[in-house]
Amino acid sequence: MNSSKSAVTPVPTSALTPSLKRRFGSMLYEAMLLFGILFIAGLIFSTLLQQRNAMYLRHAQQVWLFVVMTAYFVWCWSHGGQTLAMKTWRLRLINKDGSAIRTKNAVVRYLLAWFWFLPGLALAWALGAQAWMLAIIPALNVILWALTAYLDPERQFLHDRLAGTKLVDMAEIEKPEGKRRWYH
Repeated sequence: MNSSKSAVTPVPTSALTPSLKRRFGSMLYEAMLLFGILFIAGLIFSTLLQQRNAMYLRHAQQVWLFVVMTAYFVWCWSHGGQTLAMKTWRLRLINKDGSAIRTKNAVVRYLLAWFWFLPGLALAWALGAQAWMLAIIPALNVILWALTAYLDPERQFLHDRLAGTKLVDMAEIEKPEGKRRWYH
């Protein structure tokens, strides 16, 4: 077992699921952090390959950015169960049994999480969407995917249920008895 995984304290399986508000706050913060990570990765790619315009090696750059994003999420989830944003919002990803996430589960969750966006984008593309429809259709997809939390008795999103993972509220686990956090 690798030392970073063994350092993660086990979480009780009865740990509370974070509120939707906190999960969406974490996602928004994650998007801002990802912008910086992907900007640097894109800069490295374009500098090393002397990319002179956006169309030169465009598909290779998209694959590169996908690999970088995959590595970021899979590594963070399988080495402590938290990305940078999840640490800030005190959320942790665990297996259903409370154990630390394995790399396989992290990869499955990452790929399933793309269902937040891909069906809406594919539908917009298939319909030949223009202007406002390019935003509305994927936004509706995100809303519908978010509503999957209400189908689960533990309020986990569908991709977590399918991947066998669970988001837990570390603030509730680590707080002193009787204290309420301001962000609930």
